[in-house]
Amino acid sequence: MWRVKPLDAIMASARKKSLHRSLGPIQLILLGIGSVIGSGIFVLTAEAAQKAGPAMLVAFIIAGLVCAVAALCYAEMAAMVPVSGSAYTYSYAVMGELVAWVVGWALILEYAVAAGAVSVAWSGYVVGLIENLLRIDIPNTLVRGPLDGGLVNLPAMAVALAVTALLVKGTKESAAVNAVLVAIKIGALTLFVVLAVPVMKMQNFTPFAPLGVAGMSAAAASIFFAYVGFDAVSTAAEETRDPQRNMPIGLIGALLVCTTFYIIVAAGVIGTVGAQPLLDAAGVGLRPGSPELAAACASAGEARVVCSKEALAWTLRQIGWREIGNLVGLAAGLALPSVVLMMMFGQTRIFFVMSRDGLLPASLSAIHPKFKTPYVIIAITGVAVALFSAFFPVGVLADISNSGTLFAFLMVAAAVMILRRTDPDRRRPFRTPAVFVVAPLAIAGCLYLFCNLPGGTKLMFVGWALIGLVVYFLYGYRRSHVALGLIDVPETDPQAPSSEAQAPGAPRRR
Repeated sequence: MWRVKPLDAIMASARKKSLHRSLGPIQLILLGIGSVIGSGIFVLTAEAAQKAGPAMLVAFIIAGLVCAVAALCYAEMAAMVPVSGSAYTYSYAVMGELVAWVVGWALILEYAVAAGAVSVAWSGYVVGLIENLLRIDIPNTLVRGPLDGGLVNLPAMAVALAVTALLVKGTKESAAVNAVLVAIKIGALTLFVVLAVPVMKMQNFTPFAPLGVAGMSAAAASIFFAYVGFDAVSTAAEETRDPQRNMPIGLIGALLVCTTFYIIVAAGVIGTVGAQPLLDAAGVGLRPGSPELAAACASAGEARVVCSKEALAWTLRQIGWREIGNLVGLAAGLALPSVVLMMMFGQTRIFFVMSRDGLLPASLSAIHPKFKTPYVIIAITGVAVALFSAFFPVGVLADISNSGTLFAFLMVAAAVMILRRTDPDRRRPFRTPAVFVVAPLAIAGCLYLFCNLPGGTKLMFVGWALIGLVVYFLYGYRRSHVALGLIDVPETDPQAPSSEAQAPGAPRRR
């Protein structure tokens, strides 16, 4: 279970059963922006305000710094190993099959659960827009999950299933649609900044940290979700033209654009309408996504940004821009599906590669004869996302997603350092600067944020990992291609791994 799959074999496997390369650098940056800017800034602004108040500005910066050092590690691995699979593939090559399986299993929490969270965020904006335009009150029973004062979130289910259909259609078509949605999203955020920043009031920034450092740290752990998705760019490596050049551009370029927007928009919300949290009788902040907070918001008439399901649109309406607020709500309704799309895109590609390696049934990696997409995995993922979004609030889903993401990021940072020692001569089109400083910072940052997640989330992650281990030892341990000696080797590669990398007595597969 500690067996590794050599990097040359990984590259050979990708060539034998590969996906079509159709994405360039601009498309990758747009895919990165599309997957990152979404519920984090459009909706989780309210979640962060409830945990930290105005100090959520610091939370955005902390989360952004952790992502920045992790992005540098991702960029080196993605450029050096330009195949689908992200952290799963990198771990398989460096730390062995068991670690790779756990990472791949954790990535389910990152991508599928995150797609559910963004679907819930989309529902909040669309429902708010309809209610404001038509002057009606849609019953919460049909548009919120049980923990959030409702029964089932039907709009969230609908958007998840619609995105599933689009992904089956194909990568190129999905990227083209995403480019339009990213433009709408950036336009909406720019409009918000133009209208909100000039009317900010400095008194709204005090008290700056009403719940102290603990609240700020908890907000950073949650708002990390605002950056989840930039690594989805790396899962598209196998579908990218000239990945050695374009992957680092896509990863780092998308992160820089998104971080700038986050800080300015968050400051606009705080400075215009305030961001003080709702407290219980003991002066403790109420937990976001809880029935207690829902009840407190109902008592307050939903007149606080921490209660809003559409924070940016709500803020604009409060400062006198009702119609513009509706327009921002419309933009979010149009654009947030691009985030759902990229989260599901990343999830399906992880499953595709795990299936191609024999750790999951081969039937899951079946390619559609017409659309050339892994349609079986897409369909399974789409149904799971629809169920997540139907019954859980955005904050709970975001925290669960963060647990898987932080674990994967930590493993990538470790893999970069290990590979620098074990394979120093391998060509690296992009090298992480000061890797033995940057990578440990990434590991420490991930551990810090993970420790500040809610206790229930951490227990759920451990439980999910244990379930994954059971699945691995019942299926993948004996059926993986590496275990069977089915290691692909390039015909003309003089550096190909020797038969010693195969199972004893097993034939080399070409």
